[in-house]
Amino acid sequence: MRYEEPVYRPPSEANSLLIQCTIGCPHNRCTFCGMYKSKRFRIRPVDEILEDIRYARLFYGADVVRTVFLPDGNTIIMRTEQLERVLRALYEAFPRLERVTSYGASRIIIRKGIEHFVRLRQAGLKRLHVGIESGDALTLERIRKGATPEDHIKAGRMVKEAGIELSEYVMVGIAGRQRSEIHAKESADVINAIEPDFVRIRTTVPVPNTPLWQAFRNGEFQLLTPYEALNELRLLIERITCSCRFLTDHVSNYIWLDGRLPDDKEKMIKAIDEALKLPREAFRPEIIFNL
Repeated sequence: MRYEEPVYRPPSEANSLLIQCTIGCPHNRCTFCGMYKSKRFRIRPVDEILEDIRYARLFYGADVVRTVFLPDGNTIIMRTEQLERVLRALYEAFPRLERVTSYGASRIIIRKGIEHFVRLRQAGLKRLHVGIESGDALTLERIRKGATPEDHIKAGRMVKEAGIELSEYVMVGIAGRQRSEIHAKESADVINAIEPDFVRIRTTVPVPNTPLWQAFRNGEFQLLTPYEALNELRLLIERITCSCRFLTDHVSNYIWLDGRLPDDKEKMIKAIDEALKLPREAFRPEIIFNL
């Protein structure tokens, strides 16, 4: 297989075969993200992708691969018939394949439309990972997300209607201190409107050489303390009323949570309250360079 590095995937795809379909991100303007800054966005030729699938079958064998993730950012931007060819080739190469997953952005989901995703689901796309980041319109504008809360809701409902599992991401601390409460409440409102299968949390950590890093270094953006971040997380959980699996499955977070809402809400809040009693040195450093 050929990869143009760096290559990223969600922690939940740690055991997945990676088949790189796109290089970089077509948006690539989010102030907090440094993942694709070194890459010019492009779609790989389908014949090359299919060749990598054949190589993967030869290397791993036909019966080993159970899950596949399709980097880089927003592979769903490919033409429907292109991605259908890739998906069908994967299921033909790996008869025991259970799931194929990709990143997707709300703006692109809306642009592609429901029929695109119905066809992809029929071809075997089982799950999408989508970054909401915030439900606060002002915060989304500040971080240059390229989507509004209404866009996130429309896109999320479209994915669900197409029958594809949806994993939505919220960034604790991305609104800074002044809008922390608004961010938590309005993010919960967006989640409740979408009713995704998964909600995954990332706590904001400025990445070097990004606009957010510069704002942090200049004092224009203030990180939340561990206690402020945990309180924001607590409020978010309190406000979510829909049924979903809720996880803090990333090194950026100050606490590990994995449960179902609303059933495990009381247990999660209790765990946060216990963490709030810990001394500062019990938590990770403010800045992590190996995200």
